[in-house]
Amino acid sequence: MNFTYPKNEKLKSKITIGLLFSEGKSVSKYPLRLVYYSGALGSPETSEEKIKMGVSVSKKYFKKAVDRNYFKRVLRETYRLNKHLLIDNLDQPYAFMFFYQSKDRLSYEEINTKTIQLFEKFLAQNSKKHLSGNDSNLENK
Repeated sequence: MNFTYPKNEKLKSKITIGLLFSEGKSVSKYPLRLVYYSGALGSPETSEEKIKMGVSVSKKYFKKAVDRNYFKRVLRETYRLNKHLLIDNLDQPYAFMFFYQSKDRLSYEEINTKTIQLFEKFLAQNSKKHLSGNDSNLENK
């Protein structure tokens, strides 16, 4: 099991981030939100990773950069420890943006639990789409 968050897994492409917000879908589990986009993630040579992940904490809720940076570190850590839930169940590359959207200051344990629930909710929602899409393909043949 690889519990790392390497540089090539970080979401940095402005084009991909733009696609996330224009064409992406989202799933929420209070106070977290996961915006995702499935498709081509950059050039074929560089898209060896299944996931590109970025994190964000709103200045609206946390005025001090110290507080925003703390919650970004917590989000990255919970992603790093639970990304195997996503990687083991994805069949195509995805770009994700992970948001903390509340002024409530949850503990690390609560955020970790919510992250696991959010990833499971995403996988359940994603598997339903693939199952319904596969059924229609079988009917057409």
